[in-house]
Amino acid sequence: MKLGIVISTNEPEVVWNAFRFGVTSLKADHEVKIFLLNKGVEAEGIKDEKYNVKEQIDSFVEDKGEILACGTCLESRHKEGSDVCPISTMMDLLILVEESDKILTFG
Repeated sequence: MKLGIVISTNEPEVVWNAFRFGVTSLKADHEVKIFLLNKGVEAEGIKDEKYNVKEQIDSFVEDKGEILACGTCLESRHKEGSDVCPISTMMDLLILVEESDKILTFG
């Protein structure tokens, strides 16, 4: 199954759980893409003692998950894309929605 996950928050526990779900889905042989939107584009910079978001992001990428990040949302926060979170567009989000069998949102 193809799963699309949209994360639109920078709340550590929510982002941590979204990526945990993504990792679990990849390990169950599903194809997973995550689109970071709104405050979600701040995911890479989340530092929290209890919820290790970076560890989950690294696991997601290692397991061949794909992450996209809203370019406009990044720009409004004076951030740039990265190898992990390349700059994407609303068209990329539309394609993710069209290609996915299921869409989940965390935010």
